[in-house]
Amino acid sequence: MDRVLYVVANGGKQLMHAQALNTHNLANANTVGFQQDLANFRTQMIAGPGLESRAFATAEDIGVTFDKGTIQTTGRSLDVAVNGDGWIAVQSADGSEGYTRAGNLHVNVNGQLMTGADYPVLGDAGPIVVPDFEKLEIGGDGTISVRPVGQQPNTLSEVGRIKLVSPPHDMLVKGGDGLLRMRDNAPAPAATEVKLVSGALESSNVNSIEAMVNMIDLARQFEMQVKIMKTAEDNDASTTRIMDLG
Repeated sequence: MDRVLYVVANGGKQLMHAQALNTHNLANANTVGFQQDLANFRTQMIAGPGLESRAFATAEDIGVTFDKGTIQTTGRSLDVAVNGDGWIAVQSADGSEGYTRAGNLHVNVNGQLMTGADYPVLGDAGPIVVPDFEKLEIGGDGTISVRPVGQQPNTLSEVGRIKLVSPPHDMLVKGGDGLLRMRDNAPAPAATEVKLVSGALESSNVNSIEAMVNMIDLARQFEMQVKIMKTAEDNDASTTRIMDLG
């Protein structure tokens, strides 16, 4: 019975991991620019003395899906969406360079251009700082132009350019903070071919219906594991009764 319980209990544990990942995706179905996490199951043989007679399942995080969300017009000057492949470079909490497609930007009290998750947006020379302005425009190439307070209506000054990158997908890995990074932790080079759509945001690429179906399917698989555990317990009890008769 120990073999049955070991394999089934491990299967239940991996299903819980997959369910947690799926729930995380579903919870972020309405998060701007969210990239859906992916998991995969694989068979792992138990190594030890003698023959490898037992195997268990392992749920592995295999990255994110790079499908694009829907671009929705907002009309807000600080909202931008990445058109096609590419990411906005930001500074993560530990100071490293990370990448996101969430373009719901704002300017904090210190004049820094920030994402909705409060990561400083990077330019050619580090975090972008803008002066007090009456009007701000973000061009398709990431150029930020402002009309400073008190200037003429037709006066626009360029104050920086958002760093846009487009490294190969297989070079990117997603961190626990939701930002993508290069696998070698080196900054990705700026890509002039990446363009932005001003006054728009990209929705999450999570398919809510698919995530709900996966949640139900994983729950049923977990119930099956529990039933097998119960069957193993009943078999053990029956074996014990037979031995008592002897």
